[in-house]
Amino acid sequence: MENEKKAVKIIKPPVLYKQTQQLIKKIEKSEQVKVLSYWNSVNGSICQNDVSALFEIIKDWEVQDKIYLFIKSDGGDGKASLRIINLLRQHTHKLIGVIQGECASAATMLALGADEILMGPLAFLSAVDTSITHDLSPVDKNNSLVSVSQDELSRVLNLWNRENGQTNPYHDLYQYIHPLVFGAVDRAGSLSIKLCSDILSYHMVDAEKASEISRHLNSDYPSHGYPITLREAQRIGLNARQLDKDLNDLFSELNSLYSQMGQRAYTDYDENNYHNNEIINILEADGMQVYFQNDKDWHYRNEERRYIPMNDNSSWYKVTGTGAKSTAKTFQIR
Repeated sequence: MENEKKAVKIIKPPVLYKQTQQLIKKIEKSEQVKVLSYWNSVNGSICQNDVSALFEIIKDWEVQDKIYLFIKSDGGDGKASLRIINLLRQHTHKLIGVIQGECASAATMLALGADEILMGPLAFLSAVDTSITHDLSPVDKNNSLVSVSQDELSRVLNLWNRENGQTNPYHDLYQYIHPLVFGAVDRAGSLSIKLCSDILSYHMVDAEKASEISRHLNSDYPSHGYPITLREAQRIGLNARQLDKDLNDLFSELNSLYSQMGQRAYTDYDENNYHNNEIINILEADGMQVYFQNDKDWHYRNEERRYIPMNDNSSWYKVTGTGAKSTAKTFQIR
């Protein structure tokens, strides 16, 4: 098996540092503002390590008058979003969120930390109602743990009470969802509302309005992925406006370059083994790019009906310099 792996050429995604740097410099020159990119692939997510990666980029910056934070992500850890906003607020007087496309869940929390949100034609935020993957969560057909949403549990309980009001639903539901999962989801829901309120408090002095927006985002939408477009964002009280067309085009081009870097990079060895070399998180500003790249084998274990990782050499990388003199080195985060 090892000889077969050595004979297969591993697919590697491109690192387009030179091209992304040119675009960031162009935007900064045009807008006279510092630009900071935060980008996740479909397999990436907002995580605690992102805070350290971000600090590496901006730690030597003077306090800026204004920063454009370009966000593309489908979510992740809301607590990391709070830490990112806390860090950025120490380095700028005004934070502008720039949304060209998807900015969902915990990424919406990131956007809440901006004094102003600029949204392009394809841009959307989302509800931030809580869903968690617990060690005692149910499993799917691939024997992987699935996330459980507070909204889903509430809707099941409401349906049960309407149809079978005289019986206790928990005796039957506990056969499928462990009692500790119910408790964890309820606790996480309270956490989500507090995170939104705390993030908004960095620039919103009206605590009642911040609380109202937080509750709305957490409980008033029928779906976790409900798209909150510009008009809806304005309706619920966010300081959002249309992103200028020329600027939207530049950020669309930047997103396209990141999408090329974050393309799927799977190399099949055989029907039960493959290698993943995908770049999933990218953070960048003028002069530095930090990204996380998977570098591991996956083996399908038939008796467990699931894939398990092997030979994991995944790492963060930091690229600095200009043009031909740019260099990429591993960046250790623990």
